[in-house]
Amino acid sequence: MVVSNTLFRVGGAAILLSNKKSVVKKSKFELVDTYRTHLGAQDDAYQSVYQLEDSEGKKGVRLTQDLMRIAEKGLTLNLTYLSTIVLPYDEQLKYVISFLKRKFNPSSALYQPDFKKGIQHFCIHAGGRAIIDGLEKSLQLEERHVAPSRATLYRYGNTSSSSIWYELRYIERSGTLKAGDIVWQIALGSGFKCNSGVWRSLKTVKNRKANN
Repeated sequence: MVVSNTLFRVGGAAILLSNKKSVVKKSKFELVDTYRTHLGAQDDAYQSVYQLEDSEGKKGVRLTQDLMRIAEKGLTLNLTYLSTIVLPYDEQLKYVISFLKRKFNPSSALYQPDFKKGIQHFCIHAGGRAIIDGLEKSLQLEERHVAPSRATLYRYGNTSSSSIWYELRYIERSGTLKAGDIVWQIALGSGFKCNSGVWRSLKTVKNRKANN
């Protein structure tokens, strides 16, 4: 278990959910949608992060060289669904038009939607610098968008999927969260699976540090 103990730290987070209208005024966020991509039916994805015993009978976690490729595939499928939920219509239209053009002209570039136009805050699975850097580049995010993930990784290490809740707390304390803002949480895991949660902020949160 040396690999898993080296990569992961113990992390935990808890939230209180309710569908009662009577608590709307007390609530911080409204759940917009959730989506789960699971590639476990594919052998390479299922075995990309796998616990097994070595020749000496010691248990450990094996990470294959295909892991990043599979993670990218899971994210692409997840984002394809998510785009219909968070992107403004003009961004969706641009993508559809470029897709149709590519049908007739394969060399035509496929338009990459700007998710920043539909999402104000990003909580990216802080599973390592490569994951954060990869999403920052592929989604063309700015440093401020990945600051919560970098800060969480730096302060707490790799706490796996619970890191997205540490990041949400960071955003709350940053003073940048306004009523109506959309927050996207993205978490990854063995299997291989990719999970998204989309939230709408119901309140404007002041900078907590400024009040100290």
